[in-house]
Amino acid sequence: MSPPHRRPRDVLIVGGSLAGLRAAETLRAEGFTGALTIVGDEHHAPYDRPPLSKQFLSTGGEPPDTRLPVPGDLHARWLLGQAAAALDPRSRTVTLADGTPLTYDGLLIATGASARGLPGTPDGVYTLRNRSDAEALREALGSCRRLLVVGAGFLGSEVAAAGRARGLDVTLVEAGAVPLERAVGKEVGAFVGELHREAGIILRTGTTVTRFSSDPAGGLTGALLADGTAVAADVAVLALGAVPAADWLTGSGLRTGGGVHCDSRMRALSLDGGVVPGVVVAGDVAKAPQRLAGGAALSLGHWSDAAGQAASAARTLLLGEAGPPWDGIPSFWSDLHGARIRSVGLPGIADTVAIHEMDLSTRRLEAGYHRSGRLVGALTLGRTARLAAYRNRLADTASRAEGAPG
Repeated sequence: MSPPHRRPRDVLIVGGSLAGLRAAETLRAEGFTGALTIVGDEHHAPYDRPPLSKQFLSTGGEPPDTRLPVPGDLHARWLLGQAAAALDPRSRTVTLADGTPLTYDGLLIATGASARGLPGTPDGVYTLRNRSDAEALREALGSCRRLLVVGAGFLGSEVAAAGRARGLDVTLVEAGAVPLERAVGKEVGAFVGELHREAGIILRTGTTVTRFSSDPAGGLTGALLADGTAVAADVAVLALGAVPAADWLTGSGLRTGGGVHCDSRMRALSLDGGVVPGVVVAGDVAKAPQRLAGGAALSLGHWSDAAGQAASAARTLLLGEAGPPWDGIPSFWSDLHGARIRSVGLPGIADTVAIHEMDLSTRRLEAGYHRSGRLVGALTLGRTARLAAYRNRLADTASRAEGAPG
């Protein structure tokens, strides 16, 4: 019989963005009165990331305010601009990059993810993950005429759309046959590709960048593609996905392949699969079980997951086994060329896509995603009102799913 759960007297949150803030808010809302410390490797106070690839880039005027509201009664000690460097769960100590040790009763890991880059890129090649990245890219776009975006997933598609909204000549390069194929399937990906072309974007699919070219001063002039095409560009953005920020946990004994593995209550797991006492995980760094995937552990990177997992992880710190497991239905949205794409569930794990409506002229789309005959996701464009019924069906599917393959 396991010992009774002991509420922590002090909680350390490593990660000062959405998940970290939501966890802190939940702790206080649930009656936690102990010491609360929030460590963030950025100097910025908590902010919203989704606008960084949308409104933040698409306009040349005053940038939108992306700050997240911080409650005045949070009573937290903020250590911003401080990166975590190591964790020793036996002594319950996190060591910062400057050598400062921080002890804890309860630890929430919410360090997010970092952008994939390419080695040896010249000046003028950017990645986009955080506020500083967005500020640098926004400034570069102000004097740019030709934009190259490498990778046509949601991030790359949004950056390309933002470039067109600024009147830039945009080339979008994608290794797959269509944009977003892995995320939403060929049919919907082809639809998005037509949206890009209709907006005036040059879309190059089935190819990759083999090398960038630069002028004598080291500034970007363009790129050579694998199909032999040369693309001229003043600015390039690499949108090649993200890597969970878990390197600092090397040697900690936590299982970190593809993210920090956790159970349904967001408790971190050790290398042997056991629960690590006093440590929970949330957000983009978490690799958590997904009911719609039959319990398979996935790292999704959605805003809704970060917020929901953070609240669940905070309750686990306070309640242990008595706390409810995280059971959220993933969702995301994207703006492309004035069209709002909304999705629920896990379209990326589907083996069958049912197109219920697809009309480029009216910009309306509705698709259902199934795996082994079960509904696992849905996506709409211009039909947002239809998502509620899908969400209800997915919640029912998830509650009945047992042992389904991921």
